Amino acid sequence: MDFSNLTTIESAKYISAADELARRSGLHITIGDNFEYYVGITSRLPGKPPTTPNFRPDCSDLRSGKAFWIMGRDLEGRVAHVQAIRLDDLSNTNLAEHFDSLRACFADPKRAGPDASCKCYAPTARSITGLVAYHGDIWLRDDFRGRGLSAVIGPLAFGLAEAHWSPDFICALVANWNIEKGIVDRYGYLHREPHGSVLRLPALEIDDDDWLVWLARDEWLKMLYRTSASRRSSERRFS
Repeated sequence: MDFSNLTTIESAKYISAADELARRSGLHITIGDNFEYYVGITSRLPGKPPTTPNFRPDCSDLRSGKAFWIMGRDLEGRVAHVQAIRLDDLSNTNLAEHFDSLRACFADPKRAGPDASCKCYAPTARSITGLVAYHGDIWLRDDFRGRGLSAVIGPLAFGLAEAHWSPDFICALVANWNIEKGIVDRYGYLHREPHGSVLRLPALEIDDDDWLVWLARDEWLKMLYRTSASRRSSERRFS
């Protein structure tokens, strides 16, 4: 089946299904593209690591249409979940070079500070090119864990990225514990390679060695189609 022919209505159904699952778990979702507001919120969330330069407007180009955030609030209106996604046009380069140049973190790499460096050792990153959506800054409050929301967080971002941009790839950088605990699998990522980003930003006290995880467009469209088909089947059974 050619999943590239899925309609906008199918995408909308997919997003609606993910949003409904979140609501059933007590999480009310909103999206936006004002990253000054977003960082103002994320900087005050107890237990959440600082938002990385990829999603900080003082570091990266996050103009409207280029990036958006997803925020989930509990029934009392308190923030219980955040994540963000941005689009990079890598048509004339590839993901490994994008990481190595520090442009994944800074619109102007000169602003990275002294002794800053990044090295991508993931082999497949050199073949990831075109329109690439970068997914990150994912956080879920402790009391919302164990409710099956990991299976909602990733698919919701994939569906919204498809609706906004129809990118060629979606990728993320994750710490090793996300791999060991199977969280990446629950998000829906099918591929992973170690040392996707060995990042040193002394000025920001960042010293990370993360896995690269990713999906190609046909893979999340297949996920979208199956979710929509399952929803239609359920509706027929109970109609």
